[in-house]
Amino acid sequence: MVTILGRAKINLTLDILGLREDGYHEIATVMQSLALADTLTFSRQEEGITLTVDLPWLEADERNLAHRAAALIMKECGLRGGVHIAIAKRIPVAAGLAGGSADAAATLRGMNELYGIGLSDKELCALGAQLGSDIPFSLVGGTVLATGRGEIMQRLADFPVTSVVLAKPPVSVSTPWAYRSYDAHPPEYHPDNAAFMEALTRGDRAACAHLIGNVLEPVTEAEHPVIGDYRARMRAHGALCAMMSGSGPTVFGLFAQEQTAAAAAEVFGRETDAAVHLTSTVGRYGQE
Repeated sequence: MVTILGRAKINLTLDILGLREDGYHEIATVMQSLALADTLTFSRQEEGITLTVDLPWLEADERNLAHRAAALIMKECGLRGGVHIAIAKRIPVAAGLAGGSADAAATLRGMNELYGIGLSDKELCALGAQLGSDIPFSLVGGTVLATGRGEIMQRLADFPVTSVVLAKPPVSVSTPWAYRSYDAHPPEYHPDNAAFMEALTRGDRAACAHLIGNVLEPVTEAEHPVIGDYRARMRAHGALCAMMSGSGPTVFGLFAQEQTAAAAAEVFGRETDAAVHLTSTVGRYGQE
């Protein structure tokens, strides 16, 4: 039996550079892993893939990315035998936090360990990229500049350990819709990734907080004004900065003090309909 954590992520910056010939968007995003994680437990069985999830309404078959990741590594590595995967979900679903990608990445790591396959991180990332653009990042974690579709990664200096409050409003956002809406009305503002990375290298958290930006935020906020409300509430309760992660709808706030973050999380839980989580930034896989 093997247990692996699949960690949530936030986008500290997210820029779209254009539409690629393959139909995907060229992006440049600084991604950051969080302590908030799903727990996946892997057990050998004679054949096949079975999956249980502690959310009864969440698919537990071939539609689940963890199931697909297990099938892929078994096929590519010619594994004989099967696996049972038990997932304890803690990352909000469809929230812009890469919960599905985190589970797929954990599955690739878990299968690699359970069967003693011996694949390197590079080889695992190549497999993960076949399933989703966020999976390679979810495999390595930490603080990374991701380009291309998100699969080309440059490790950056670790973001200083920081308390994070996540607030997911009770709305759903389709990622394809968000990108299509962006294409129809691209904003004038683009985050300065170069300046952000310079500040990160200096360990200047305050400068980083000033330089965060997400080009999808105006698109999603126009459809769901609650996102702007949550950002304002985060700042009013002491956040260094507040922004939507990914295509949304989750809003995160970065806080200098854990006590301030805890107080903000308590207020959000009491005064809004949000799913609220108090967590923190963490380093790359194996160095959390």
